[in-house]
Amino acid sequence: MLSLFARLPWIHRALIAFFSALIVIALFLPAPKDLRQEESNYQVGKAYPLSIDLDDFNESTTSSTLAVLRWEKHTIGSGDSMALLFQRAGLSSRLLYQLTSTNNDIKRQLTRVRPGDTFQLGFDADNQLVQITRQLSPYETFVVTKSSKGYTSAVDKKDVHFQYNYAEADITSNFWNAGMTAGLTANQIMELAGIFGWDIDFALDIRNGDYFKILYQEKVVEGEVVGRGKIIAAIFKNQGDTFTAIRDDKTGNYYDENGRAMKKAFLRSPLDFRRVSSNFNPTRRHPVTGKVRAHRGTDYAAPVGTPIWAAGDGIVQKSSYNQFNGNYVFIKHSNTYITKYLHLTKRTVKTGQRVKQGQTIGTLGGTGRVTGPHLHYEFLVNGVHKNPRTVKLPQSKSLTGKAKTTFIANAKIRLEKLERYGELLATP
Repeated sequence: MLSLFARLPWIHRALIAFFSALIVIALFLPAPKDLRQEESNYQVGKAYPLSIDLDDFNESTTSSTLAVLRWEKHTIGSGDSMALLFQRAGLSSRLLYQLTSTNNDIKRQLTRVRPGDTFQLGFDADNQLVQITRQLSPYETFVVTKSSKGYTSAVDKKDVHFQYNYAEADITSNFWNAGMTAGLTANQIMELAGIFGWDIDFALDIRNGDYFKILYQEKVVEGEVVGRGKIIAAIFKNQGDTFTAIRDDKTGNYYDENGRAMKKAFLRSPLDFRRVSSNFNPTRRHPVTGKVRAHRGTDYAAPVGTPIWAAGDGIVQKSSYNQFNGNYVFIKHSNTYITKYLHLTKRTVKTGQRVKQGQTIGTLGGTGRVTGPHLHYEFLVNGVHKNPRTVKLPQSKSLTGKAKTTFIANAKIRLEKLERYGELLATP
């Protein structure tokens, strides 16, 4: 190699030597600042400070931990308690005490339990309790979560949307059966009776050929119907009379299409129509004698112990017993109106006591001069007996002014919607 280099022309040898020297010098020069290694490229075996956001780290770690939890479902049984549930789940009473001492929300949700309540318990890989969930409704879940600071609680709420639905029925046997046939829930049937309960005696005055139709809300969560909302509008035909009710969203009360309050000073019937055995009897025969005759009051045959309600607000004029009336209660509602309730098993109010409409004043029985249990109910106006079904009753405060104008406009829209739904249902 050296002999070959020596045979080269001198000019070539000079250039080779020059460039070799440049290369050697370049190798030993420091690197430019912009070409140096980044300081974040750490050397093996040397310690460096960490610049990590621990909050982000904890949050991501918690999320990933919750995603791999082992879940157990536990249900409160009859005579059960949360302490017994924890015991079955292998959890200590000390942990339960720690949880219930965290805040009032956790204490309330873990101590106020009833048979059928269900809890989901989430455990991590170390079999430590990390989360508890209790479903409060189809759209609300109470959640307890373990964190670095102990346990926290929150209510997870899903968005609830509302849509309309429609139901109607012709009454052929009784109101309750018609409501069930129309697909209404028990609560909706009672709500409908409550809306018209000041105009219709659902215990005695329902007839074959009566009908109703209603527009009501449905609760929708994530595209699924999870429950029923309020009745928005309803029409009820009873013995040829047609009654209309529309809900006012602002007050939550019901009014007719002209803004007059559905609520009256007195209920047409002083007891639950479901308990009356003769609620589809147009002849109104006496429940004991079976005869049709003039009567100063109305008789309701129902099981002994059926609660009897005050038909309206007032003061108990007399609560006593005699051989003819048995246990009886007279209520004075004003200088004009008095209601009387006879043959009770027991009385739950005293003379001089103030009572509210719908308040239980006693229970149905067969005391006094009777041959069978029933309630004898009388309605007096200025001392004269009147038919509770047909007597004109004073109304509660109706809408006036701008509120009335707005309501009537909205009522028209809702009644049109009610009719439109009915037409769609009738279309084959």
